Amino acid sequence: MKILNTKSEVPSKHQILNSKIYDLEDRTLNFSKQVIHFNRVLPKNIINTRLFDQCVRSGTSIGANYREANETDTKRDFKNRIRISKKEAKETIYWLELIIEANPNLKEKLMPLLKEAKELMKILGSIYEKTKNPKNF
Repeated sequence: MKILNTKSEVPSKHQILNSKIYDLEDRTLNFSKQVIHFNRVLPKNIINTRLFDQCVRSGTSIGANYREANETDTKRDFKNRIRISKKEAKETIYWLELIIEANPNLKEKLMPLLKEAKELMKILGSIYEKTKNPKNF
């Protein structure tokens, strides 16, 4: 996004929309990285391996589908990709809750990830709801 040099310059609608797109793209990417890096503190056992594998799949899929949504050619495909991203966020919450159940001693360390997954689900849900109204979309 172009940096504004003077007070008289006003960002265009395109610049504003792009900054919002990339902010959420960065946020979902950072979330994916945090999920991946959490593996370092997770005890290695068969249960954690299975739960974490599922969590990584859904957690990294949030951002991947969001980026796909931003590159779609049709409103219908955009809406579908946003819906998938929201579903992946909800699934990630599920897996994180199970990881907490299996590792109650790590609850404090997992809470920021769980909170972010819930926030992403709400944001994506809001975007999805706006796509239902043709005036907003």
